[in-house]
Amino acid sequence: MRSTAARIAVLVALHEQKGPMTHEQVMATLPAGAFDKASVWRILSDLTDCSMLRRMDLGDRIWRYELQDACRTVTDDHPHFLCEACGNVSCLPPLEVRARNGTLPAVLLNAEFHVRVMGRCATCAAR
Repeated sequence: MRSTAARIAVLVALHEQKGPMTHEQVMATLPAGAFDKASVWRILSDLTDCSMLRRMDLGDRIWRYELQDACRTVTDDHPHFLCEACGNVSCLPPLEVRARNGTLPAVLLNAEFHVRVMGRCATCAAR
């Protein structure tokens, strides 16, 4: 990919956030009027296609994008916490899924797990 001002601006926004961002959140960090919405959508899609970003839907039907780079402490697919009140997303450390009796059903032996935790963040819970 060519290095363009718009791509760099999107990458910087995601790098500084240090967590998943929606298209609207990315747009809000960019200088007003500097880049149009459609261009930013294409950039997010292109960067996802080349594995620089991870795209996720946390169950609220909103795509979020997360930068995958050497500055991240969690580089693989990891769980997230979604605050149902304010919409903020926080990265969680890797979690382990296991059955109470210690054995997983055969159908889950080769399954892929995506963990999403929802609730109220500490700020919203304190309100």
